[in-house]
Amino acid sequence: MNEPLVFLPEMMCDARMFWPQILEFGLTRAVMVAPVTGASSVGAIAAQVLDAAPSRFALVGASMGGVIAMEVLRRAPERVTRVALMDTSPLPESPQVAAGREPQIVAVRAGRLGGLVREEIGPAALAHGPHRGEILNLLVEMAETLGPDIIVAQSRALQRRPDQQKILRTMRVPALVLCGEHDKVCPVKRHEFMAELIPYSDFQIIPNAGHFPTLEQPEATSAALATWLDSPLVLR
Repeated sequence: MNEPLVFLPEMMCDARMFWPQILEFGLTRAVMVAPVTGASSVGAIAAQVLDAAPSRFALVGASMGGVIAMEVLRRAPERVTRVALMDTSPLPESPQVAAGREPQIVAVRAGRLGGLVREEIGPAALAHGPHRGEILNLLVEMAETLGPDIIVAQSRALQRRPDQQKILRTMRVPALVLCGEHDKVCPVKRHEFMAELIPYSDFQIIPNAGHFPTLEQPEATSAALATWLDSPLVLR
């Protein structure tokens, strides 16, 4: 029987980030999306995910969701059958990036969330393509649905996130490290580094995608996930 599949989205995003994958994999297995909300620390969010998740499950984390996925693995490795880390990083937030979140938090609290996503975050995160405008509109809708309080709490959680390199070195489950070819938020070289840390990993680059390959190149992303899901659980 196929193990359940748990998706963890990027900050400012909800289940719609994985809509193409939910439609595909929901035909053959139980699928759930666990929101990375409700707390302002990585540990507390991971605890909430574990409370809601099945007893054993395959785990997909994208960007902030990948950060939470690594914390889930640290807390309960026996419950995770396999893991996919997408457009993310195991490193703690640098002082420069943490400081750069402060003006964004000010903008969010001042009611400029939609403008922030449309003018700064979205354009920098998306590769050029025919559906770029449509995806940008969806990113704005998801952020506005979550609202300022959740976005600020997510920012605080990322500012204080732990170094998870040790977790990657000790992983003993099939792992997929995946990123968009043009991801400027979490570049390809960072994913190469992650893949080298993990004992049993497959590294995939999605062409013509930026930070959101699940939406920018859904078919290629789903194909990579399908191969990962079909890989044997017994590692030799």
